[in-house]
Amino acid sequence: MTKQPLGAQISHMLKDRGVDTIFGIPGVHNVELYRGIEQAGITHVLARHEQGAGFMADGYARASGKPGVAYVISGPGLTNILTPLGQAYSDSVPVLAISSCLDETSALRGQLHQMRDQRAAADAVCAWSEEARDAASAYALIDRALNEFASTRARPVHMQVPIQTLGALADPAPQPLKRRPTYPAARHDDVYAAVAAVLAARKPLIVFGGGARGAADVIPDLLRQTGAASMVTYAGRGLVPGDAPLYFGSALARPDCAKIAAEADLVIVVGSALSDVDLWRPTLGHTAPMIRVDIDPACFDRLSPQDTAILADAGEFLRAMTIAIPARTEDQPAKWDAAQVARQRAAWRAEIDAERPGLLPVCDALKAVLPDDTMIYSDMTQFAYAAKEVWDMPRPGHWHHPFGFGTLGYAMPAAIGGAVARPGLPTLAIAGDYGLQYTLQELGTAVELGLSLPILVWDNGKLGEIEDSMVRSQIAPNAVVARNPDFLALANAYGALAVQPDTLEAMQDAVLQAFDAPVPTVIRVTPDITG
Repeated sequence: MTKQPLGAQISHMLKDRGVDTIFGIPGVHNVELYRGIEQAGITHVLARHEQGAGFMADGYARASGKPGVAYVISGPGLTNILTPLGQAYSDSVPVLAISSCLDETSALRGQLHQMRDQRAAADAVCAWSEEARDAASAYALIDRALNEFASTRARPVHMQVPIQTLGALADPAPQPLKRRPTYPAARHDDVYAAVAAVLAARKPLIVFGGGARGAADVIPDLLRQTGAASMVTYAGRGLVPGDAPLYFGSALARPDCAKIAAEADLVIVVGSALSDVDLWRPTLGHTAPMIRVDIDPACFDRLSPQDTAILADAGEFLRAMTIAIPARTEDQPAKWDAAQVARQRAAWRAEIDAERPGLLPVCDALKAVLPDDTMIYSDMTQFAYAAKEVWDMPRPGHWHHPFGFGTLGYAMPAAIGGAVARPGLPTLAIAGDYGLQYTLQELGTAVELGLSLPILVWDNGKLGEIEDSMVRSQIAPNAVVARNPDFLALANAYGALAVQPDTLEAMQDAVLQAFDAPVPTVIRVTPDITG
């Protein structure tokens, strides 16, 4: 290739490195980034707001396993995408945001889209935020991002390029590496030490996080080999079969889960940070030694002297364990009681049903009809809060939720990105009536793309979770009821389909029909559906 403006060369570089889709919004300050998109053969998805573009890139990354890429303008374009970048940081999602920036800000004032320090603003929610002032720097930063995505804990990153630099002629980017760096592999000594520890334990407990997805196919064998009880984080749902006899489910946040952890004489945590939003308490509750396996050294910060830290890819570590470990013999039975586990799970389900009356029947009805390969994106809504504790996923990595940062408005645009990444496969968005309105305008993008996307809206006419929190705190509920629009009419106005089922059976039919519809379908569900 000959020289072209750097903005065009960036698109060609991304294409050469496997990027096939970019989410974003063009503007006068980043128009040069758009010069090479079609030329490079990249699909561009036009969002209605940069926040939507960021969530789409996030959803695309989670569904495809590839980085999500977004183009935004300087100033408000970047600030609008900061919330999605913060969410991607909390949930370890590889998102690359590329923005333009002003050429000079120290001596000139009052420029269009001017900020005091745009780079630093993005740095607050990203692994890093850097400015590329020439082509070589831009190429180096893009490769740095892609290499880190492939070999370390995924975090979003931001690169900004001055407007004049984007328009300046530049040579093509260098050829990509033949092989990118990979996650660290476990040492043989670490694997065999873990095997010896789990065989010596009588009541081992393994906690699987989302980082263990690479070993989903061997985890059932590992649990049989070790006789270990298991739990999963919300992000780890689907890693353990729901009918596994010693599976406690995704109930880490239940207060009495700490008592279960205290029964173990060895705890192994694989691919999870065990963050505050996993536990909602300071510690897991164990007193036994713990083995932590993770690719992020920061996960080892709070280990005690009796614990073991293993820096390794969780999936490969578990695979190595299943090869190295012999089956537990009959004279070394594990002491976990399957009947106790079943009783505990039933008790937790009853607690959730009492805390959130009327929701579990809706969850059960929806789960009963969804194809096993359905990918679900949920928002911060009571429906999702209940489901993530009782819904055993048939496979891992198929329910995505804005954990950690906990933003509203995530579900629908992220589901759009997920549907773009998995054409022809079922994708479902679940949002509350309030959260949906944060990014409702992205329905236009879904219609433009012709996505067969059911968007289930749990409409209780209020901020139900906040109201409950106020009541528990003995505060008179205040500012928790808002006038909702006619969601069905709004959907029709965008060109989408819309339906309000009045029975659980009708809801099931509506969702299945939406998977085959030529445009998205908004399905409004109210608490009245359960009578």
